[in-house]
Amino acid sequence: MLIGVVGKANVGKSTFFKAATLAEVEIANYPFATIKPNSGVAYVKVSDVAREFGKISNPREGFVLGNFRFVPFQLIDVAGLVPGAHEGKGLGNQFLDDLRQADCLIHVIDAAGATNDKGEPVKPGTHNPLDDVRFLENELDMWYLSIMNKGWVKFARKAKMEHLDPVKAISSQFSGLGVNDDMVKKAVKSTKLSFENFDKWEEKDLKILATELRKMTKPMIIAANKIDLLEAENNIRKIKKEFPNYLVIGCSAESELALREAAKKGFIHYIPGDKDFEIKSNSDINEKQKNALDFVRKNILSKYGSTGVQTILNAAVFEKLKYIAVFPGGVSKLEDQQGRVLPDCFLMPPNSTALDFAYKLHSDFGDNFIKAINVRTKKAVGKDHELKNLDIYEICYKK
Repeated sequence: MLIGVVGKANVGKSTFFKAATLAEVEIANYPFATIKPNSGVAYVKVSDVAREFGKISNPREGFVLGNFRFVPFQLIDVAGLVPGAHEGKGLGNQFLDDLRQADCLIHVIDAAGATNDKGEPVKPGTHNPLDDVRFLENELDMWYLSIMNKGWVKFARKAKMEHLDPVKAISSQFSGLGVNDDMVKKAVKSTKLSFENFDKWEEKDLKILATELRKMTKPMIIAANKIDLLEAENNIRKIKKEFPNYLVIGCSAESELALREAAKKGFIHYIPGDKDFEIKSNSDINEKQKNALDFVRKNILSKYGSTGVQTILNAAVFEKLKYIAVFPGGVSKLEDQQGRVLPDCFLMPPNSTALDFAYKLHSDFGDNFIKAINVRTKKAVGKDHELKNLDIYEICYKK
């Protein structure tokens, strides 16, 4: 699973990425501070299920803070897009291609309207952030259309003459973007196009189909950044009204970054996604740093309940992609041979079965699967049993 962070230049994309990953990335107040995509590890926040058994998890990957476990996934931040990116402007084709493998997109926008079309700082409230949503939709749609247009006329003529299956032909054209046959069928049906006369499809028909496939393969969350600025709140309401099909979440990437860095330095105790933090009594925090943290507490955490960054990460994985977190464990004990409690947690795609989970653990487990046992209920299930979020299962197999 790969999630991409996208948007215009200078809206806080790299700050969001750094806050989510604490990776060393360049953050600058000008377009194209990011040229090559940054790739890092971000984390979803789930309950530490070991607590149900009076224990605390010892993750092999990720970490535990308080009653929560943070499970890793891959995040990529590409350079800021500019209008005409699909035509190659601003190295746009390269940046769009960096997003090919992304399963979901987090579109960071400047909700305060303090960044213009070119990614330049302007007075808050002077730019309409709704235009940024439309801009990215158009760039992605035109990108998909350009892929579809490659050799379409020649392909359509040949396919019609040789009675080739247009579904397979279209899905193969988009295979690098995760499009499959079922998606093509569903997209054609929803757009009311017809396979019977696919060789007669015009540019507008291809655009409609490309847009539908983009929506299916690149689900998107709008991260409405800079909620610390007054203009953001009203703009966020407008965005939600104008784009009801999007999940719009306000955030302050800068505040989250400040909190995570303060926690990393040992100044505060902070759990990402929480509504408050605690300054450690023995910390060496100075007055300037304390005032900055007080600002975050008063203007972000107290007002919104969190900085929004962790909420967005969790929403991308669990709401948009509908992944689930599943733990391998033993019915008799939760520890592995090294004494680590529930050392592993796997993010599984929706509709994953007990057999899918067995193969995730090891191919031998899948090939020789007998049953899976729910560690909580001690009940056995078969290979077709569909797993749920935060399940703990022991896999039984022929040895």
